[in-house]
Amino acid sequence: MHSSTAPPLFLLLLLISCSFPSHDVVLAALAGENPFTPKGYVVRYWKKQISNNLPEPSFLLDKASPLTAAEYASFCKLVNDQNALSTHLPLFCTKANLICFPDLSPSLEKHMDNVDFATYLNKNFTNYGGDRLGGVDSFKNYSDGDNVVSDNFRRYSRDAVGHNEKFTSYATEVNMADQSFSGYGTASTGGDGEFSNYNHGVNVPNLRFNEYADNSNGRKQIFTEYTTDINAGDQTFTSYGKNGNGATNEFTNYGKNSNVMGSNFKNYGETGNGGNDTFTSYGDETNNPQNTFKNYGAEGNSAVESFKSYRSDSNVGGDDFRSYGKQSNAAQMDFATYAQDVTDGNTKFSGYGEDASAQTVDFKQYALNTTFKAYAKEGVTFASYTNESAAAAASLAAKGKKVNRWAVEPGKFFREEMLKSGSVMPMPDIRDKMPKRSFLPRAIVTKLPFSTSKIDELKNIFHAENDSSMTSMLVNSLNECERAPSPGETKRCVASIEDMIDFATSVLGRNVAVRTTENTQGSNGNITIGQVKGINGGNVTKSVSCHQSLFPYLVYYCHSVPKVRVYEADILDAESKARINHGVAICHLDTSSWSPGHGAFIALGSGPGKIEVCHWIFENDMTWTVAD
Repeated sequence: MHSSTAPPLFLLLLLISCSFPSHDVVLAALAGENPFTPKGYVVRYWKKQISNNLPEPSFLLDKASPLTAAEYASFCKLVNDQNALSTHLPLFCTKANLICFPDLSPSLEKHMDNVDFATYLNKNFTNYGGDRLGGVDSFKNYSDGDNVVSDNFRRYSRDAVGHNEKFTSYATEVNMADQSFSGYGTASTGGDGEFSNYNHGVNVPNLRFNEYADNSNGRKQIFTEYTTDINAGDQTFTSYGKNGNGATNEFTNYGKNSNVMGSNFKNYGETGNGGNDTFTSYGDETNNPQNTFKNYGAEGNSAVESFKSYRSDSNVGGDDFRSYGKQSNAAQMDFATYAQDVTDGNTKFSGYGEDASAQTVDFKQYALNTTFKAYAKEGVTFASYTNESAAAAASLAAKGKKVNRWAVEPGKFFREEMLKSGSVMPMPDIRDKMPKRSFLPRAIVTKLPFSTSKIDELKNIFHAENDSSMTSMLVNSLNECERAPSPGETKRCVASIEDMIDFATSVLGRNVAVRTTENTQGSNGNITIGQVKGINGGNVTKSVSCHQSLFPYLVYYCHSVPKVRVYEADILDAESKARINHGVAICHLDTSSWSPGHGAFIALGSGPGKIEVCHWIFENDMTWTVAD
């Protein structure tokens, strides 16, 4: 009797020629397994390559390609012609669970009446509220909560008169965002504008905001949050309130609590007349920011400028602030703090009140490893200027000062002695911040280019020719995969589960086990350590740890480093002592090749080669060892 789901003969022949040895197909069929899906092949490959009787772990199998047998056969054929695969990219990305930015055509939609707009997802918006006379517009949610967002919002409330508008949320809590906002309130007269959240909590942003209330007259505008709590992205804000007349501008938070942020802010209140500008926070509490701020209040007339905090409580990175109040007339300027309580890094401030006339300038705090050039020689008051050394910054905690959370997130690094039953310790946020993706089948991924020398081919396949986000993603991951290993390190990037199994067994042998932390419970709170088990009896062992790279499909950076111990530990609620998680931790016993500025030494004290450093295996990362 034949199953109604049995594949036709041509599909069977295609799949055999594409990926499966014929005897493997026959044996799998006799065993009652479906041999034609990528996941089915991974199950058999595990049983074939792993010599012990351990079952394939569900957390690893869940990352296998979700393609059906028919889809697998179809894409396996298309991949032989990469131009054909590129033509079918949207379908390929959807079926194979990849991250690809949608190809969106320009939109001609216009909304000219007063509108209470609730949601809008993955579409381009040409004109919203242009030339409006009076009235109120409310835009609540634009592309929020999606995985991959790519869109263009061209005009909002352009040339409006006496019009009030609110934009509550633009692409918050998304994984990857590639977006352009061309104009908000440009050339408007009177009215109030409020923009509450732009890309809050985005994992990988690539953002361009061109104009906010430029050439406006007698207008009040507030921008509350721009890309707070983001991770590893780039953004450009070209102009805020340029050529304004009698405007009141307030910008509250820009890039706060963000990790590895690259930012370029070009103009704030430039050539404004009679303005009243406040910028509360720019890049505060960030990790490794690379920021350029080019003009604040340049060539303004009778303006009152206030900048409260720039890059305070931040960790490493670099900043370039090029001009504050340059060539302004009769301005009052107040800059409260610049780079206060930062941990290392380089900051430059090129011009403060330079070539200005009749200004009153107050600068309260400028700190740490900085250069200050070209400021007004008269009328300027500096309350505090500090130029502490990196070593002094590293000891901020010992001095009782606030320490940047990115460098020393509680529990991110800990000593081996903490891994004992009854210990109470903080747990870092171990949640996976990467976009959700799957591996590709080995038969497909081996036919795709994977090197910087073939970046043009990759850009063509994934439609990245005009997409800087996708290009950056491809180049950055490939560069990391191609870099030389560190001393004592054995490394390889793997793009299929089969490749990962092969690398792990090449280092450790075929009697292996793979482990990860069971779930994310306990993150960002105190935990109690329950029962602890040392792998290999708690002795020094070999391991292969695998960490995700950001790529359209799942790619893992796997490496083996010398002298480690691996532990499993029950994680208990600190109050109830109930078991909430089962963690896997790795302790690096040889830290001699680590940088003196490594966050572990900021958190724990000491330096390279002087202490061991332990950390948890985060969600969706894993470590392989010889099986007990």
